[in-house]
Amino acid sequence: MKFHTRKPTALAALLLTATFAFAGCGSDDGGDGGSADGGSGGSGGGDLSITMLPKNLGNAYFDTSTKGAEKAAGELDAEFEEVGPETGSPDAQVSYINTVAQQGKSALIISANDPDALCDAIDEARSADVKVVTFDADTNPDCRDLFINQATAEGIATKQLELISEEIGGSGEIAILSASANATNQNAWIATMEEELASNPDYADIELVDTVYGDDDDQKSFDQTEALLQNHPDLKGIISPTTVGIAAAARYLSDSEYKGKVALTGLGTPNQMREFVEDGTVGSFALWNPGDLGYLATYAAAALVDGSISGEEGDSFEAGELGEFEVGADGTVLLGEPFTFNADNIGDFDF
Repeated sequence: MKFHTRKPTALAALLLTATFAFAGCGSDDGGDGGSADGGSGGSGGGDLSITMLPKNLGNAYFDTSTKGAEKAAGELDAEFEEVGPETGSPDAQVSYINTVAQQGKSALIISANDPDALCDAIDEARSADVKVVTFDADTNPDCRDLFINQATAEGIATKQLELISEEIGGSGEIAILSASANATNQNAWIATMEEELASNPDYADIELVDTVYGDDDDQKSFDQTEALLQNHPDLKGIISPTTVGIAAAARYLSDSEYKGKVALTGLGTPNQMREFVEDGTVGSFALWNPGDLGYLATYAAAALVDGSISGEEGDSFEAGELGEFEVGADGTVLLGEPFTFNADNIGDFDF
């Protein structure tokens, strides 16, 4: 099968030349935040109507993916709105899925808080002829039409292990600070990291001693970081594969005795991590461009609605300035490979 991929150098160039700015998404409490009814309102006026449902509102990562989706919706002359709960739980997403079905929207783009718990609601939406595209975190493949994958689980897991291994000199105790215990993408990455640690001789001297969950809540992630350091006095590194978690952990480390002693890496945005890279708290971290993820998901939804693709393996479609993409196995479209940010390049990015 053939996937559309970009080498890290090409991704860097794309990020550097992106025409949409992500100012205002550089902190955990930044971004749109949503209106009083749980949404950011609608835009556009075409026949194509798209609702975007992230895991939760007020999350810098999803603020950025929504901006990319809004840009694509503008290019497609589509009606667009973002809705969502304040907390990242599957139950909190169900009512929004039901509303999309009742309103007869053309498409729903969703980052799923659980792979199975949302399927009944999504099935109802699809029976109402709503095309469903998951992004960032998938459901069971039978529940949706397409999944827009930011990168393969193997690629993301491998990148984070490479970074933490470099930071701790290839040996020592590490821990993982994840999002919620049910997060599909987080669990896939963690499972792959565990397999790599057990089988790859390069990591024979690295021991994963704990995995904790901050539920993509800033304060809980901050507290879990403190608990990890208290419970594991020999801890040498933390991997946090969530933008909320890594920022909270960095904030704790930056004002603690562990700064410069305990390494931190994971997935974050340049704007939220810049100060911690510049002050030496964090050496490097990784991410794809979440704006591109939302942009690609919107073009994929439009292609499903207009019948250009059905979601079958081998289907291809154009995604605006990102070019052509091909659908792979299990209705998956791959954005690309994660990119490493560090002190040498973080000043070149703004999202």
